[in-house]
Amino acid sequence: MGGPAIAPIPDNPRPHVGRVLVPRERIARRVNDLAEAIEADFDGRPITIAAVMTGALIFVADLVRRLPSAMRIHLVQIRSYPGRAVASQGPTLLAGPPEDLTGQDVLLIDDILDSGRTLKRAVEEFRRAGAHAVRTCVLVAKPAEVRAADGLARADYVGFEIPPVFVVGYGMDFDDCYRNLPDIAVLEGGS
Repeated sequence: MGGPAIAPIPDNPRPHVGRVLVPRERIARRVNDLAEAIEADFDGRPITIAAVMTGALIFVADLVRRLPSAMRIHLVQIRSYPGRAVASQGPTLLAGPPEDLTGQDVLLIDDILDSGRTLKRAVEEFRRAGAHAVRTCVLVAKPAEVRAADGLARADYVGFEIPPVFVVGYGMDFDDCYRNLPDIAVLEGGS
């Protein structure tokens, strides 16, 4: 029918998932902490949530339900890890911000801060669209030395600092699989 082909799901995807790096209980507590910090910083002002899809889907869903502020939610699609890649191939903008964000406070939420190039590109796009302020929130961040040369030095809100390994679960994927895992786990052979 003319749509894009859907990648086949491996017969048994779980053997590639290694140790749990961040268990679901820790994730839930940290999401609550992040929501409290964000709410305090925005001080009740309306927020435009910009969710970087598809990796941030589960994180964003959990986080926004804990934010009492008035908000709009906009989806952004930037791909850095096409297919089976375990290293960033550089950000490709597939769906960007709305055309006019003049005067709005934006919270850009992504799953991972790796090289920083994806988040940096998204921040630039939202500023170009006229956002008053753009703050960033990531579920996980790799060490600063991994991203210092290429991109964004830090995010405003970070769920967890992790070692430089390839992780899946809680929305993060490998070849569009494993997003549904409730924990953050290391992908075997992905470090």
